Amino acid sequence: MPESESGLHELFGKAAARAAEYRDSLGKRRVGAAKSFAEVRADFHRPLGQKGRPADEVIDELATLAEGGLVSTAGPRYFGFVVGGALPAASAADILAVGWDQNGWNSVLSPTAAAAEDAAGEWLKDLLGIPATASVGFVTGAQAANTVGLTAARHHVLKNVGWDVEKDGLAGAPRVRILAGDERHATIDRSLRLLGFGSDSLELVRSKANGEIDLDDLRTRLAWHEGPLIVCLQAGNVNTGASDALGEACELVHEYGGWVHVDGAFGLWAAASPTHRHQVAGVELADSWGCDGHKWLNLPYDSGFVFCAHPESHAAALGYSASYLVSSGAPEPGDYVMESSRRARGLAVWAGLQELGRDGVAHLVDRCCTLAKSLADQLTAAGYEVANEVVLNQILVSFGTDTETDRVIAANQSNGTSWMGGTTWHSKRYMRISISNHQTTPTDLTRTIEALQTITH
Repeated sequence: MPESESGLHELFGKAAARAAEYRDSLGKRRVGAAKSFAEVRADFHRPLGQKGRPADEVIDELATLAEGGLVSTAGPRYFGFVVGGALPAASAADILAVGWDQNGWNSVLSPTAAAAEDAAGEWLKDLLGIPATASVGFVTGAQAANTVGLTAARHHVLKNVGWDVEKDGLAGAPRVRILAGDERHATIDRSLRLLGFGSDSLELVRSKANGEIDLDDLRTRLAWHEGPLIVCLQAGNVNTGASDALGEACELVHEYGGWVHVDGAFGLWAAASPTHRHQVAGVELADSWGCDGHKWLNLPYDSGFVFCAHPESHAAALGYSASYLVSSGAPEPGDYVMESSRRARGLAVWAGLQELGRDGVAHLVDRCCTLAKSLADQLTAAGYEVANEVVLNQILVSFGTDTETDRVIAANQSNGTSWMGGTTWHSKRYMRISISNHQTTPTDLTRTIEALQTITH
């Protein structure tokens, strides 16, 4: 490694080597953290020194202190939240992004950051079946994507009845009806709180057996509707993986002049697979879409996307200007997101998509779905109850009573072979299993089943 007067080659090289060693160890590591939060907190806490310390010494100590509290979420047997392990090229690109320290707000501050987002955004729309004319915002995750999408929706439906919500606020505004399935993700409610609608403004539509929205109930609730309307649909129920009948629902909502927002945090990736895209048929008819990159696309964290079929409404709702800000005069990346100062997160997206290619993205989705169905079959053969129809990568399994299910979840997390969380669905407790990692193999499933059998017998 070449030496540098600043010492950055040695310092960055040491940090990258530590990170690579950790990633190489994931297949053998216990999945849960070896230490509790209280123990790790005690390791990190100390009085802040009066004088600074050498950077390499700080990095050495940080790596040592962090070790016991690391959860192997990037590994092949982490089946808890719907997250994947970041791809090698995407991870390396994120290292470069941090080193280059670019502000991704607009093309004047960083032509590179803006160009990477522009190219990656085009690829994403193509992969996900979203109209090429849609605008794209690179956000932090599904929460930000849903919030931005619903911000654009708020602007659009109120502008259509002559109300300027950006200038006049919501006080005295025409009432906006907002509907969503009763199994929507909680980020929808949070977005409505942040946007001033309040969570109680939400009208809940009944869901069908596997979690998708009941179109008959939606049709009944919309009968004779007039005025501003927003309907939130989902691609990928957080418990079952089921997607709403997007095409039919969009056509219905549009009959009443409404806006459709699709929360597709992970399920929208089904569109990238010829085998599974039928599950999100009609997705192109929506008005806005939210999606995560750090879930099924296996990108580093802090990577999400919002798309909008109405770029003017998107920019009008989010964009701003000030006398000191420099701009190209054209629509900029910062016009479509909430942050001004943000890292160049599009570089990792560009690199990850280049590493996978179109076939690689489809294969990643297909492999995870195949593994999920295989694991569900093995769980059933072992005598456990699989509650949902496994349509994508989500499995719900019961071990009898709620108490026993919670005991097995806790024991499995403590065991360290794999990591799954719990959920309540239809008033019953289940272990929730999400297979989203590009490194997961059939051997990882076998090890998981063996560990569960040890716990339950």
